[in-house]
Amino acid sequence: MIENTEKLYGDITVENLKQTLQSKFLSYDKKGDEHYNTISAFIKSMRASQPDAALYYLARMIESGEDPKFIARRMVIFASEDIGMEDPHALVLADAVFRAVETIGYPEAGINLSHGVIYLSLAPKSKAAYYAYLAAMEDAKKYGNLTIPMSIRNAPTKLMKDLGYHKGYEKYTKTNLLPEKLQGKKYWKKE
Repeated sequence: MIENTEKLYGDITVENLKQTLQSKFLSYDKKGDEHYNTISAFIKSMRASQPDAALYYLARMIESGEDPKFIARRMVIFASEDIGMEDPHALVLADAVFRAVETIGYPEAGINLSHGVIYLSLAPKSKAAYYAYLAAMEDAKKYGNLTIPMSIRNAPTKLMKDLGYHKGYEKYTKTNLLPEKLQGKKYWKKE
């Protein structure tokens, strides 16, 4: 039998347990549905340009013990995938937030995350860079190693130069530099 019923173990007391059980706590399973639902809500709130909703989901993740680097990584991805060339500085800012989280840690890094969330939420959005990458990736998988035009091949040896590698290369050419099979292909399309 426990001699002191108020003190169960270390600093855990009956009163502490009562308060814990009666308090509102955030349900968050780092490998389950609530984790994925919350990060999805966070991203979709930024995508919809709703900083208040994004801040709420950020705070919810922080209070639930989410790894701040996970949140910051998702912000870096978001900056390129959802904002892209509409605001190229978004990637710089998101990367700065990630670096701040790495070097500062909680609780202060929450301020850096908040700063980034507001910026990314309010930035103009465009998925054009993301779609361009996906289209180029599709052709790379579909066609494999297409022949690289001779003018843009590397020519570190005399033999390669004699074979025509790098011949006719111009830095600022208007000539299409895609492989012959892809001539005229446009991946980047401004939305």
